[in-house]
Amino acid sequence: MFGKKALMDNLSRDLDRARDKRNALEFKRDALASDVTTLTAQIAELEARLSEEKDRRERERVGGEIEGIKKRLKDTATAFAPIIAELCDATEAAAAVVPEARELNSFLLSVATEVDMVIDALLRELQRQAEAVRPGHAALDLPQSLNAAPEPPKNNDRLLRLPAWLPRNRDTTKKQSAEGRCKTAA
Repeated sequence: MFGKKALMDNLSRDLDRARDKRNALEFKRDALASDVTTLTAQIAELEARLSEEKDRRERERVGGEIEGIKKRLKDTATAFAPIIAELCDATEAAAAVVPEARELNSFLLSVATEVDMVIDALLRELQRQAEAVRPGHAALDLPQSLNAAPEPPKNNDRLLRLPAWLPRNRDTTKKQSAEGRCKTAA
């Protein structure tokens, strides 16, 4: 009997140890599951913050590019107006000698007016776009880069037409000046 009692005690101790190990492993498993859940929540939070920061930086980049475009447009338009004014003055003076110069003068005035109206509308639209990319506004489909070269227009109906008497390229001007010299020499 003594052997059976010792065997029973040994088996009982082994069973208690196995149960203790199982309980310890279950506790570790629960702790690991809790850690995994915590880490998953932290990862989701970090991913959300990273996404928000990327969005903020992208909006900032696009807003900066739009502001750069607006500045460049304003600077160029400011430089364009005096040149057109000087051309108008020169064509007025030329009109005393060449009456057709009045056509160029009116053409230049219409170009200046058209350019001014279009630039004003473009600046307003750029301002609207700049405000739209500010944080807190609806998500936009932001372009990759605004500084890429634009495609040439497919429809040239909006282009202003030069007067018929005004040469369209340098070759025509050279031919006409050569013909003029020949007539003057004769």
